[in-house]
Amino acid sequence: MRNYRIILVVTLLCFLIAGCANQSAAEAEAAVYIENKGSDTMVNLALSWAETYQKIHPDVRISVSGGGSGTGIAAIINGTVSIANASRAIKADEIETAQKGNVNPKEFVVAKDAIAVIVNPNNPVSELTLQQISDIYSGKISNWNEVGGEDRPIVRLSRETNSGTHVYFLETVLRFGDSKNKTLFSMDTLLLPSSEGITAEVSDNPNAIGYDGLGYIIPAVKMVAVSKATGEPYVLPSAESVNNGSYPIARDLYMYTNGDPVGIVKDHLTWIISPEAQQIVTDLGFVPIKQAGTPLP
Repeated sequence: MRNYRIILVVTLLCFLIAGCANQSAAEAEAAVYIENKGSDTMVNLALSWAETYQKIHPDVRISVSGGGSGTGIAAIINGTVSIANASRAIKADEIETAQKGNVNPKEFVVAKDAIAVIVNPNNPVSELTLQQISDIYSGKISNWNEVGGEDRPIVRLSRETNSGTHVYFLETVLRFGDSKNKTLFSMDTLLLPSSEGITAEVSDNPNAIGYDGLGYIIPAVKMVAVSKATGEPYVLPSAESVNNGSYPIARDLYMYTNGDPVGIVKDHLTWIISPEAQQIVTDLGFVPIKQAGTPLP
Protein backbone atom coordinates (compact mmCIF):
# COMPACT_ATOMS: atom_id res chain seq x y z
CA MET A 1 0.00 0.00 0.00
CA ARG A 2 2.82 2.41 0.90
CA ASN A 3 4.56 1.74 -2.44
CA TYR A 4 1.26 2.32 -4.25
CA ARG A 5 0.85 5.73 -2.59
CA ILE A 6 4.39 6.72 -3.51
CA ILE A 7 3.80 5.74 -7.15
CA LEU A 8 0.51 7.70 -7.17
CA VAL A 9 2.19 10.86 -5.77
CA VAL A 10 5.05 10.63 -8.28
CA THR A 11 2.58 10.16 -11.13
CA LEU A 12 0.57 13.21 -10.07
CA LEU A 13 3.75 15.31 -9.82
CA CYS A 14 4.74 14.27 -13.35
CA PHE A 15 1.32 15.35 -14.65
CA LEU A 16 1.63 18.71 -12.86
CA ILE A 17 5.15 19.36 -14.20
CA ALA A 18 4.11 18.37 -17.70
CA GLY A 19 1.06 20.64 -17.44
CA CYS A 20 3.16 23.61 -16.29
CA ALA A 21 5.67 23.01 -19.06
CA ASN A 22 2.91 22.89 -21.67
CA GLN A 23 1.36 26.07 -20.23
CA SER A 24 4.72 27.89 -20.31
CA ALA A 25 5.31 26.75 -23.88
CA ALA A 26 1.85 27.95 -24.88
CA GLU A 27 2.40 31.33 -23.20
CA ALA A 28 5.78 31.72 -24.92
CA GLU A 29 4.22 30.84 -28.26
CA ALA A 30 1.42 33.38 -27.71
CA ALA A 31 3.81 36.23 -26.82
CA VAL A 32 5.10 38.55 -29.54
CA TYR A 33 8.80 39.42 -29.36
CA ILE A 34 10.65 42.52 -30.53
CA GLU A 35 14.46 42.40 -30.44
CA ASN A 36 15.95 45.89 -30.06
CA LYS A 37 19.73 46.55 -30.02
CA GLY A 38 22.31 49.28 -30.56
CA SER A 39 23.18 52.73 -29.27
CA ASP A 40 24.29 52.95 -25.64
CA THR A 41 23.10 56.57 -25.63
CA MET A 42 19.59 55.36 -26.39
CA VAL A 43 19.48 52.22 -24.26
CA ASN A 44 17.80 53.81 -21.20
CA LEU A 45 15.31 55.60 -23.45
CA ALA A 46 14.53 52.42 -25.38
CA LEU A 47 14.13 50.50 -22.10
CA SER A 48 11.67 53.09 -20.75
CA TRP A 49 9.71 52.94 -23.99
CA ALA A 50 9.68 49.14 -23.86
CA GLU A 51 8.52 48.99 -20.24
CA THR A 52 5.68 51.46 -20.82
CA TYR A 53 4.61 49.85 -24.10
CA GLN A 54 4.51 46.38 -22.50
CA LYS A 55 2.14 47.70 -19.82
CA ILE A 56 -0.21 48.80 -22.59
CA HIS A 57 0.35 45.56 -24.56
CA PRO A 58 1.04 42.78 -22.02
CA ASP A 59 1.19 40.17 -24.80
CA VAL A 60 4.32 41.83 -26.24
CA ARG A 61 7.86 41.14 -25.03
CA ILE A 62 10.62 43.61 -25.96
CA SER A 63 14.29 42.83 -25.44
CA VAL A 64 16.57 45.91 -25.32
CA SER A 65 20.38 45.81 -25.30
CA GLY A 66 23.24 48.21 -26.06
CA GLY A 67 26.66 47.60 -27.54
CA GLY A 68 26.91 50.76 -29.65
CA SER A 69 25.30 52.10 -32.81
CA GLY A 70 27.61 50.07 -35.02
CA THR A 71 26.55 46.89 -33.25
CA GLY A 72 22.87 47.68 -33.74
CA ILE A 73 23.25 48.54 -37.41
CA ALA A 74 25.29 45.37 -37.99
CA ALA A 75 22.50 43.38 -36.31
CA ILE A 76 19.78 44.80 -38.57
CA ILE A 77 22.00 44.07 -41.60
CA ASN A 78 22.49 40.49 -40.36
CA GLY A 79 18.79 40.05 -39.71
CA THR A 80 19.17 39.27 -36.00
CA VAL A 81 17.05 42.14 -34.60
CA SER A 82 13.70 43.76 -35.30
CA ILE A 83 14.90 47.31 -34.54
CA ALA A 84 18.40 48.84 -34.46
CA ASN A 85 19.02 51.94 -32.32
CA ALA A 86 21.63 54.43 -33.53
CA SER A 87 22.88 57.80 -32.36
CA ARG A 88 24.30 58.44 -35.83
CA ALA A 89 22.94 58.01 -39.32
CA ILE A 90 23.69 54.79 -41.14
CA LYS A 91 26.74 55.10 -43.43
CA ALA A 92 26.77 54.65 -47.20
CA ASP A 93 28.98 51.56 -47.00
CA GLU A 94 26.64 50.02 -44.39
CA ILE A 95 23.67 50.58 -46.71
CA GLU A 96 25.63 48.97 -49.55
CA THR A 97 26.46 45.94 -47.39
CA ALA A 98 22.82 45.66 -46.33
CA GLN A 99 21.50 45.79 -49.89
CA LYS A 100 23.90 43.06 -50.97
CA GLY A 101 22.18 40.86 -48.40
CA ASN A 102 18.69 41.93 -49.57
CA VAL A 103 18.22 44.13 -46.51
CA ASN A 104 16.71 47.59 -46.97
CA PRO A 105 17.35 49.73 -43.86
CA LYS A 106 14.45 52.07 -43.14
CA GLU A 107 15.29 55.11 -41.02
CA PHE A 108 13.12 56.76 -38.35
CA VAL A 109 14.06 59.82 -36.28
CA VAL A 110 12.65 59.10 -32.82
CA ALA A 111 14.27 61.80 -30.64
CA LYS A 112 16.98 64.46 -30.60
CA ASP A 113 20.01 64.86 -28.39
CA ALA A 114 22.69 67.39 -27.54
CA ILE A 115 26.27 66.30 -26.91
CA ALA A 116 27.40 68.13 -23.81
CA VAL A 117 31.10 68.86 -23.31
CA ILE A 118 31.80 68.32 -19.63
CA VAL A 119 34.55 69.10 -17.12
CA ASN A 120 35.05 68.70 -13.39
CA PRO A 121 33.13 71.31 -11.32
CA ASN A 122 36.46 72.51 -9.87
CA ASN A 123 37.76 73.38 -13.33
CA PRO A 124 37.39 77.16 -13.87
CA VAL A 125 36.96 76.76 -17.64
CA SER A 126 33.28 77.30 -18.51
CA GLU A 127 33.40 78.29 -22.18
CA LEU A 128 35.10 76.80 -25.25
CA THR A 129 34.84 77.33 -29.00
CA LEU A 130 34.44 74.39 -31.36
CA GLN A 131 37.98 75.07 -32.59
CA GLN A 132 39.36 74.87 -29.05
CA ILE A 133 37.50 71.59 -28.41
CA SER A 134 38.84 70.18 -31.68
CA ASP A 135 42.37 71.30 -30.77
CA ILE A 136 42.08 69.73 -27.31
CA TYR A 137 40.91 66.36 -28.61
CA SER A 138 43.36 66.27 -31.50
CA GLY A 139 46.25 67.01 -29.15
CA LYS A 140 47.13 70.56 -30.31
CA ILE A 141 46.12 71.87 -26.88
CA SER A 142 47.33 69.78 -23.92
CA ASN A 143 47.24 72.13 -20.93
CA TRP A 144 44.23 73.85 -19.40
CA ASN A 145 46.15 77.16 -19.15
CA GLU A 146 45.99 77.40 -22.97
CA VAL A 147 42.21 77.92 -22.76
CA GLY A 148 42.07 80.10 -19.65
CA GLY A 149 42.35 77.42 -17.00
CA GLU A 150 44.97 76.38 -14.48
CA ASP A 151 48.39 74.95 -15.29
CA ARG A 152 47.22 71.35 -15.45
CA PRO A 153 47.53 68.61 -18.10
CA ILE A 154 44.32 67.84 -19.97
CA VAL A 155 43.01 64.28 -19.65
CA ARG A 156 40.91 63.51 -22.76
CA LEU A 157 38.00 61.08 -22.44
CA SER A 158 36.01 59.65 -25.32
CA ARG A 159 33.55 56.87 -26.06
CA GLU A 160 34.87 53.81 -27.88
CA THR A 161 35.12 53.78 -31.68
CA ASN A 162 32.02 51.57 -32.11
CA SER A 163 29.92 54.23 -30.41
CA GLY A 164 27.74 56.45 -32.59
CA THR A 165 28.50 59.28 -30.18
CA HIS A 166 32.24 58.83 -30.86
CA VAL A 167 31.67 58.90 -34.63
CA TYR A 168 29.40 61.94 -34.43
CA PHE A 169 31.83 63.86 -32.20
CA LEU A 170 34.75 63.04 -34.50
CA GLU A 171 32.93 64.12 -37.66
CA THR A 172 31.07 67.13 -36.27
CA VAL A 173 33.49 68.60 -33.72
CA LEU A 174 37.02 67.46 -34.55
CA ARG A 175 36.43 67.67 -38.32
CA PHE A 176 33.75 70.43 -38.37
CA GLY A 177 31.54 68.36 -40.67
CA ASP A 178 34.14 68.47 -43.45
CA SER A 179 34.41 65.05 -45.13
CA LYS A 180 37.88 65.96 -46.44
CA ASN A 181 39.18 66.77 -42.96
CA LYS A 182 41.22 63.84 -41.60
CA THR A 183 41.77 65.09 -38.03
CA LEU A 184 41.92 62.24 -35.50
CA PHE A 185 41.62 61.91 -31.75
CA SER A 186 44.95 62.29 -29.94
CA MET A 187 46.58 58.91 -29.32
CA ASP A 188 46.47 59.44 -25.55
CA THR A 189 42.68 59.87 -25.50
CA LEU A 190 41.15 57.40 -23.05
CA LEU A 191 38.35 55.38 -24.66
CA LEU A 192 35.59 54.39 -22.23
CA PRO A 193 32.83 51.84 -22.90
CA SER A 194 29.86 53.77 -21.53
CA SER A 195 28.32 57.19 -21.05
CA GLU A 196 28.18 56.57 -17.30
CA GLY A 197 31.91 55.82 -17.32
CA ILE A 198 32.72 59.22 -18.79
CA THR A 199 30.60 61.19 -16.32
CA ALA A 200 32.03 59.18 -13.42
CA GLU A 201 35.63 59.82 -14.48
CA VAL A 202 35.06 63.54 -15.09
CA SER A 203 33.41 63.92 -11.68
CA ASP A 204 36.49 62.34 -10.04
CA ASN A 205 39.28 63.91 -12.11
CA PRO A 206 39.82 67.71 -12.04
CA ASN A 207 41.97 67.49 -15.21
CA ALA A 208 39.48 65.56 -17.33
CA ILE A 209 37.30 66.63 -20.25
CA GLY A 210 34.61 64.43 -21.74
CA TYR A 211 31.47 64.51 -23.82
CA ASP A 212 28.14 62.80 -23.28
CA GLY A 213 24.53 62.82 -24.37
CA LEU A 214 22.44 65.40 -22.52
CA GLY A 215 20.32 62.66 -20.96
CA TYR A 216 23.37 61.26 -19.13
CA ILE A 217 24.62 64.47 -17.52
CA ILE A 218 24.72 64.35 -13.72
CA PRO A 219 25.07 67.18 -11.14
CA ALA A 220 28.60 66.01 -10.31
CA VAL A 221 29.95 67.37 -13.62
CA LYS A 222 29.92 70.82 -15.22
CA MET A 223 28.66 71.48 -18.74
CA VAL A 224 30.75 73.85 -20.85
CA ALA A 225 29.06 76.52 -22.96
CA VAL A 226 30.11 76.12 -26.60
CA SER A 227 30.56 78.75 -29.33
CA LYS A 228 30.50 77.95 -33.04
CA ALA A 229 33.39 80.37 -33.60
CA THR A 230 35.35 83.14 -31.90
CA GLY A 231 33.09 86.17 -31.39
CA GLU A 232 29.85 84.16 -31.48
CA PRO A 233 27.71 83.48 -28.38
CA TYR A 234 28.56 80.68 -25.98
CA VAL A 235 25.54 78.39 -25.58
CA LEU A 236 24.75 75.64 -23.07
CA PRO A 237 22.99 72.50 -24.30
CA SER A 238 19.26 72.29 -23.58
CA ALA A 239 16.04 71.29 -25.31
CA GLU A 240 15.48 74.93 -26.24
CA SER A 241 18.97 75.50 -27.68
CA VAL A 242 18.73 72.27 -29.67
CA ASN A 243 15.35 73.16 -31.19
CA ASN A 244 16.32 76.74 -32.06
CA GLY A 245 19.64 75.63 -33.56
CA SER A 246 21.84 77.77 -31.33
CA TYR A 247 23.71 74.86 -29.70
CA PRO A 248 26.20 73.56 -32.27
CA ILE A 249 26.62 69.93 -31.13
CA ALA A 250 23.15 68.42 -31.54
CA ARG A 251 21.96 65.38 -33.45
CA ASP A 252 19.03 63.14 -34.31
CA LEU A 253 18.54 59.74 -32.68
CA TYR A 254 17.42 56.93 -34.97
CA MET A 255 15.72 53.58 -35.14
CA TYR A 256 16.19 51.33 -38.17
CA THR A 257 14.10 48.44 -39.47
CA ASN A 258 14.53 46.13 -42.44
CA GLY A 259 12.15 47.72 -44.92
CA ASP A 260 8.87 49.31 -43.91
CA PRO A 261 7.87 48.01 -40.48
CA VAL A 262 4.76 45.86 -40.24
CA GLY A 263 2.63 44.37 -37.49
CA ILE A 264 3.67 44.88 -33.90
CA VAL A 265 6.99 46.54 -34.86
CA LYS A 266 5.10 49.20 -36.82
CA ASP A 267 2.69 49.66 -33.92
CA HIS A 268 5.58 50.06 -31.46
CA LEU A 269 7.33 52.64 -33.66
CA THR A 270 4.07 54.51 -34.21
CA TRP A 271 3.61 54.67 -30.44
CA ILE A 272 7.23 55.85 -29.94
CA ILE A 273 6.57 59.03 -31.95
CA SER A 274 3.28 59.67 -30.13
CA PRO A 275 3.01 62.54 -27.61
CA GLU A 276 2.81 60.01 -24.76
CA ALA A 277 6.11 58.35 -25.65
CA GLN A 278 7.78 61.65 -26.51
CA GLN A 279 7.04 62.84 -22.97
CA ILE A 280 9.37 60.04 -21.83
CA VAL A 281 12.03 61.60 -24.09
CA THR A 282 11.66 64.86 -22.16
CA ASP A 283 11.58 63.11 -18.78
CA LEU A 284 14.93 61.41 -19.50
CA GLY A 285 16.65 64.63 -20.55
CA PHE A 286 16.54 64.19 -24.31
CA VAL A 287 14.76 66.42 -26.82
CA PRO A 288 11.41 65.33 -28.32
CA ILE A 289 10.81 65.47 -32.05
CA LYS A 290 8.60 68.28 -33.27
CA GLN A 291 6.47 66.04 -35.47
CA ALA A 292 5.29 63.87 -32.55
CA GLY A 293 2.14 61.99 -33.49
CA THR A 294 2.84 61.93 -37.24
CA PRO A 295 1.74 58.50 -38.52
CA LEU A 296 4.30 56.13 -40.02
CA PRO A 297 4.09 55.44 -43.77
